[in-house]
Amino acid sequence: MFNAMLQMDLVYVLLAFVWTPRVANADSLPIVITTWYFGLNPTNTAWDELQTPGKLPLDAVQKGCEWCEDNFCSSGVGYGYKPDESGESTLDALVMDGKTHDVGAVGGLRRVQNAIGVARAVMKHTSHTLIVGDAATEFAKSMGFEVMPNASLSNTSDNTYWTWRQNDCQPNFRKNVKPAGKCGPYYPADQPSDFNRRTSFNKRDTREDASKIWDVPGSPSDHDTICVIAIGANKDAAVGVTTNGLRFKVPGRVGDSPIPGAGGYVDNEVGGAAATGNGDIMMRFLPSYHAVELMRHGVSPERAGQDAIRRILKHYPDFNGAMIVVNNKGEYGAACSPGYKTFPYFVRTGDMTNATRVDINCTIPDEPVFPTTTPVSNTPAGTTVTSSATSTSYRHVLCSKTFQWAILVILGGVYCFK
Repeated sequence: MFNAMLQMDLVYVLLAFVWTPRVANADSLPIVITTWYFGLNPTNTAWDELQTPGKLPLDAVQKGCEWCEDNFCSSGVGYGYKPDESGESTLDALVMDGKTHDVGAVGGLRRVQNAIGVARAVMKHTSHTLIVGDAATEFAKSMGFEVMPNASLSNTSDNTYWTWRQNDCQPNFRKNVKPAGKCGPYYPADQPSDFNRRTSFNKRDTREDASKIWDVPGSPSDHDTICVIAIGANKDAAVGVTTNGLRFKVPGRVGDSPIPGAGGYVDNEVGGAAATGNGDIMMRFLPSYHAVELMRHGVSPERAGQDAIRRILKHYPDFNGAMIVVNNKGEYGAACSPGYKTFPYFVRTGDMTNATRVDINCTIPDEPVFPTTTPVSNTPAGTTVTSSATSTSYRHVLCSKTFQWAILVILGGVYCFK
């Protein structure tokens, strides 16, 4: 009799455990996560906004980004820093709502400091996704944002710019061109040399040299992008990104930050991701979207970010970039290309009294998350294609806690009632 009762108690315990909802960490939501070593104040600012009654994750990421725009994080985020070839600072920004998938973004915004606010206005007051250039400035003015009468730079950026000019505007981001003067204008190198144009090639004619301008691997002083992801207790998610892009970029250049899926991406059903680094390359691969979709299939945040960067490194081995990734259970991680050596970011959850800095080593696994062993294009007609992606999907099912406990309950039932 006692053994029978013990067996029944075992079954009840197993059943209760299996059908009780579980999360990775009861205190993981809400959560705010932010890029780079200067993310302490933006993270805490976004967190405070998220905790204010009636405020949304969208409000939180906007506030976090605004802190950097107002206080010039890293002496590089915000108006007046990192001038283009013409000596003007232009800004890119994006906000995205994970519930509605609405996006607002601006690119090449001139003479306006609050780029993230203008991006939010694009979302709120238009049916568009992205507004760029002088038209973005006019839109900002119509929405009540302050527009400066003249372009201006900080003293540090102004000195850097004129030093660069004195060096014949070298290095720069142009390639396969000839300059008509020390600093241009430039024309294709294969055109005839006439009108007293200089016939020597511009010194900067290979894309690899660009790394000397936009980034020094491992050096935090040259980073100018702040990414903020916020997920509320109800799993509503939002991402905000703001930047003034590359120093000495070609006028009119827009980077990855205002491109949905590149600079940032969120989906309430999954979570969110944001990227920082060489935007000209990143926007070709949509790493934020890639990471979110991998999480949709059960991949961890860290591994999803690693795979997104691995995919870029396959084509651009010298690429430098990093990502923050978080799912809607509050599990988070980051990934970075080896050129960075380490990557710092900040996170804050309900069990923290202050934002916490996390530093990771930049290593990327060689193998993709879902490797395909047989390319479909090379498969003879009439044959069955098998890939390890399928077996990996099965492993996700077989390794899930629900599946394992269901099997345990069945075995327990067989044992108890045999």
